[in-house]
This record gives sequence, C-alpha cells and structure tokens, in this order.
Amino acid sequence: MTEISLQDARALPFHKRPTTLLFLMAIALPLSFSTWLALLNNFVIDVADFQGDDIGLLHTVREIPGFLAVGVILVLVFMREQTLALWSLALLGVATMVTAWFPSLGGILLVTTFSSIGFHYYETVNQSLQLQWLPKDRAPQILGWIITASSGATLVAYVLIVLTWERLGLSYNTVYMVSGGLTLVIVGYCAMVIPQFKSPTPQNKEFVLRKRYWLYYALQFMAGARRQIFVVFAGFMMVEHFGFDVHQLTGLYLVNLIANMSMAPLFGKAVARFGERNTLTFEYIGLAGVFLAYGGIYWFGWGVGLAMALYVLDHLFFSLALALKTYFQKIADPADMAPTAAVAFTINHIAAVALPVLLGMLWLASPGAVFALAAAMALVSLMLALMIPRNPEPGNETIFSMRFAAPAE
Repeated sequence: MTEISLQDARALPFHKRPTTLLFLMAIALPLSFSTWLALLNNFVIDVADFQGDDIGLLHTVREIPGFLAVGVILVLVFMREQTLALWSLALLGVATMVTAWFPSLGGILLVTTFSSIGFHYYETVNQSLQLQWLPKDRAPQILGWIITASSGATLVAYVLIVLTWERLGLSYNTVYMVSGGLTLVIVGYCAMVIPQFKSPTPQNKEFVLRKRYWLYYALQFMAGARRQIFVVFAGFMMVEHFGFDVHQLTGLYLVNLIANMSMAPLFGKAVARFGERNTLTFEYIGLAGVFLAYGGIYWFGWGVGLAMALYVLDHLFFSLALALKTYFQKIADPADMAPTAAVAFTINHIAAVALPVLLGMLWLASPGAVFALAAAMALVSLMLALMIPRNPEPGNETIFSMRFAAPAE
C-alpha cells in the first residue's frame, strides 16, 4: 500500500486523516480493555474464587508482555507501526471476546497473556505515532482531547453495563463478546478506509538506550511501579473490602470517567501553560496524599464514601501523566520515537512484573502497607520530576545538563 506523507494528508477528508485514526484507535482500545477491567474483579472472585495472591499473580502475568515490549523493535523491521497498532488492537478484541470461555485460574492467565500482548504492543506503537504525528506546540491539547475521546467510549460501555446488567440478567460472556466485537469493527474500518501514513522522520530499527534520556527512563520506571498498585489493588479493595457488585463498581467507574472527560482537555492546556515540571510535581504530590488516605481506610476504618472519592482523584492525577509524553517529545531525536517508546515500555514494566505478586502476598498481611509503599513511590517520582528543566529540549534534558555540558570550542 502506498504511504501518504503527513503534509499531503492534510488534504484528505476528515475521516481519513492521521488524527482521526489516533482518535478511533483511542476509542477502540477501551471498548475491550476497560470493559474487561471493569468486570475483572467480580469475574475472578465469582467464577474462580480469587484471593489477593491470585489477583497479584494475574496482574504479574498481564504485565510480562509489557516488560517484553522492546520486542516491538524487531517486529517493526517487517511491519509498519500503523499496521502493528491495528493488528494489536485486533488481538486484544479477540482475547476479550473469549475471556469468559476459560473460567479457571489457568484459563484466565492464558487469555490474559494474549490480551496483554495486544494491549501493550498497541500502546507502544501508539505512543510513538502520537509523538511523530502531533506538532509539539499542540501535542498537549490534542493528547488531552484523545484522553477525553477514550474516556467517552468507556463511559458509553459502562453506562450500558450499569443500566442492563441486572435488568437484562447479562452474563460475563455476553458483555465480553460484545465489547471485543466492537473493537474489531473499528479496527476493520481503520484498516479498510484510512490510508497508511509516512512519518516525516524514518525511525531507527535498532535498540536505543541513550544516556541523555536517563531521567525519562527513571520517571517511566517509577510510573510503572506506582501504577500497578492502583490498577491491581484499588478496584480489588472496593470489591473485597466494601463488597461492591458489578453494577456498583461500574457506576464508580462512570463517575470517574465523567470527571476525566471534563478535566482531560484542561490538563492538556495546563501542561502547555505551566510546563511538564510543574504539572508532574502537582501530580506526584497529589498521588502521595491519595495513597496515604487509601492506607487510612484500613488503619482508621474510614468509610466507603472517602474510598470512592479517592478512587476518582487517583485516576484524575494519573491523567496528568500526558506531561511525561510531551517531555520526551521535546528532548528526543525524532528518529528515536519508536525504539524509545518500546524501551520505555519495558522499563515501565520492570517493577510491574515483580510487584503485583509480591504485593499480593503483602496484601494478605497488611493492605494499608501496600498503599503506604505507593505513597513512598510517588514521593520518589516527585524528586525526579523536580530535575526536569523549565524548558526541556535536546541538550537541556535535566536541570544538570547545562551545568555539566562541555564548553564550546
């Protein structure tokens, strides 16, 4: 298939443009993944009688493909990034459709592995495409709108679950089949209607690990460790500790999504106005407070209302992580977007592979300690964020770059 340059793509009808593809893929992903995640805690407890250590093992297995995301570099030797993104979404959709067919620990782990390969390979190349295709001066705002579109798709799915789960007596299999199928429909449209686009800078096809990106790597590592505690244990707490049913937990997700849809465009503007350093500093201070309050639920017996509010705040703070993408976009060599996205995903998942199963065992002894550890991780991220310069660019990647730069001859 002939590739169209980004310059020529401006003349295409709106429904065939690169930005349209980014928005459609952002909608297709949560239709499968967010629905799978919304039902997951109830599904594994109802069907497979999971305990804290089981859910930790499941999420460890789910993160292994993320740890191996560096393999994307090898795949890109034979396949365009855009093509790989669509194939990855298709794999995620199929895996979601068959999730309820394997109602045992081994079966759930197997399906989760395939689902995770699709999710993580898509996220890797999608981040690369966003940073290559979006102009630097508008990237924060457009990323904010993409987050809104993704949240909107998830909102529709969750509203339908809340309204129909009990009324129609839906099964896990029905919901998984429909959500995965819708992802496949969108993928089919993107593959048949939207052309292939040629990025302005050819991407390196080899492993890239550059010293000057060290702060970005460190922030990615801490983000992966910190995120796992939220993804694995915040929702699990609502089911195990407070006894939430499917429609109740999904209702909480709905509130969360409405908040994200309202705030994401503002977050994009905030990054553009206040810069990555200030935005990430605000995020990490907020997350440290939220995680400490989570611990207080177990230490002091705080109630479900606070837990629900914290869950929404937690997710809002995580939305500010788009500043990490734009920080890298500003400091990176344009040819490094694809390989560095793969390397960053692997770094992001180093802790993600080990932590869930270890923290699952700690959870059995002290759930509050798990959240206290997350607060400590947020504070480490805060110290790293303070090393971002106010105006990052190549040669000025950290506050130390200019100080230790070699003098001009």
